[in-house]
Amino acid sequence: MIVLALESSCDETAAAILCEERGLLASEVASQIALHRVYGGVVPEVASRQHLTQLRPVIEATLSHAGLRLDSIDAVAATAGPGLATSLMIGMSAAKGLALGLGKPFLAINHIEGHLLSPFFRTETQECGPALGLVVSGGHTLLVDIEGFGSYHLLGQTRDDAAGEAFDKVGKLLGLPYPGGPVIDQLAHRGDPGRFDFPRSMRDSGDFAFSFSGLKTAVRYLLPKLPDRSDATLADVCASFQEAVVDVLVSKSLAAASAAGRKTVAVSGGVSCNSRLRARLAEACCKAGLELLVAEAALCTDNAAMIGHVALNRLMRGMFSPLTADIDPNLRLV
Repeated sequence: MIVLALESSCDETAAAILCEERGLLASEVASQIALHRVYGGVVPEVASRQHLTQLRPVIEATLSHAGLRLDSIDAVAATAGPGLATSLMIGMSAAKGLALGLGKPFLAINHIEGHLLSPFFRTETQECGPALGLVVSGGHTLLVDIEGFGSYHLLGQTRDDAAGEAFDKVGKLLGLPYPGGPVIDQLAHRGDPGRFDFPRSMRDSGDFAFSFSGLKTAVRYLLPKLPDRSDATLADVCASFQEAVVDVLVSKSLAAASAAGRKTVAVSGGVSCNSRLRARLAEACCKAGLELLVAEAALCTDNAAMIGHVALNRLMRGMFSPLTADIDPNLRLV
């Protein structure tokens, strides 16, 4: 079985080809970061127009790198949601057209499920779960009990800003280039995480929900009170803010794993690239006797390989989608 998967939920135009026996054959991602940086965030109209121009060359490059022709494909998949409606439509429409033209099955895939299962991709067993899943990205922050493929129970999610969204908004407040998350991570290495006592919202709430909006506001109120705006002070703000986010993510994840009785913690999403989060999770899981699975860097940010991984699992189980399937910008995992 060979699957061609497309991802266009936000500002990455991506395609990947996966084979049941040989794994990932090719993966291509056309980033739009440079285009959106001048606006300080993603502009939906700009993103969708870029998908229109980039999708065909990305698909052709993926086929070329895999050494395959379109008629070798057994199924075509695309992200159905959640995401930006105008961006989702590009990938879904293209995938449906290819599936119809080739006379092959079509699969509509949940973007969050792609992230959720990406830490299991390329593992020896290729089995998904049981585990406690933490998806932490620009648009999503949630904890999920994974019983196995297709069997998920949502334990908690953010009530306002996602962690990655908070990173980017704070980066903008600090005058850092978009996206702010990676830049904050870099600057934090030189800062003192204990200099500013930012709130750890909902860390001790007794449930598995998150809230990062108040933390962002705390940074905003701090800035006019700073004695100076030196590089050292900026690094301290970044380190202190990052530590507050990481504290909540780590403590909630371990508490959720304990409550669900899981011995494995699987972490995914763009924020899982954060070096401090990875280090703190590794330390905490080691102390608790838990196995930590973190998606490799190429699978953390939006990509089509994770979409293809879910699609291939569905294809092998005979789970197809009708060509009438529509996008859902607010699609939920469960």
